[in-house]
Amino acid sequence: MRRLLTAAALCLCAAAAPASAADGTVTVERAWARPTTTAAKAGAAFVTLSNPGTADRRLVGAESPVSERAELHTHVMDGGVARMRPVESIALPAGGTVRLAPGGDHIMLMGLKRPLRVGERFAVTLRLDGGQAVEAEVEVLAPGTEPRADGGAGHHAGHHDGHGGH
Repeated sequence: MRRLLTAAALCLCAAAAPASAADGTVTVERAWARPTTTAAKAGAAFVTLSNPGTADRRLVGAESPVSERAELHTHVMDGGVARMRPVESIALPAGGTVRLAPGGDHIMLMGLKRPLRVGERFAVTLRLDGGQAVEAEVEVLAPGTEPRADGGAGHHAGHHDGHGGH
């Protein structure tokens, strides 16, 4: 009888866990970066974040072993030129998907420890409000092969202001 009750309790806990985890866990898809030159001191990483939960969330930071620090950035138009600016956080609406992409919000990898080479992969940790950390593996893709919002590959041309590597 005791074994039956223990098994029943384990089944109830296992059934409840996915619902609560899925409700608040932000997921990462299509994490990628562009290659950099040997002289580049910065690069950029791009990801698609999904928030299946019922509460709005915020991406508040990032870190990676390939750089001294990582910052959240966005592009703003300044006199007809797109310029990158740091931001404190990026909104992740409840039930929504947010795409960090060239020409918009992205993760700047500042103080690269080495160049980012096509085909390699590196880790990035995304920090969310409430203390949640989400790990992702970033693939360095050749120009013209980066993912599009529809899941295909395509090229995005944009203006940049000297951050090198993207």
